[in-house]
Amino acid sequence: MSVRVRPTHCGLDAAIEVISGKWKVVILWALSDRRRFGELRRLIPGVSEKVLFQHLRELETDGIVRRETFDDLPLRVEYSLTARGRALNEALKPLGAWGREHLPAGDVPARAVP
Repeated sequence: MSVRVRPTHCGLDAAIEVISGKWKVVILWALSDRRRFGELRRLIPGVSEKVLFQHLRELETDGIVRRETFDDLPLRVEYSLTARGRALNEALKPLGAWGREHLPAGDVPARAVP
């Protein structure tokens, strides 16, 4: 359950509240497969460790991301999407398709969303 305090006015507003932040949509894309923190850092160049950790915690709080800790030595933590997160990724695919279709002339997307 979300701990956000700003009231939402419609479903779209609620969805935007969950994915707001410069890196959250990219994190969702990267988590189409289970990933460790270091893998996410490599897949998302430019994001700081602090911001990545903060966004992952917020997505976890919103029920979008699952954090799993393993008692291996060294300690291992993996992140994956919950069912809600996978549904959100599916909902974002048409938006990504729209964006690719309407890129400014000369711009090329880095990679298509899986």
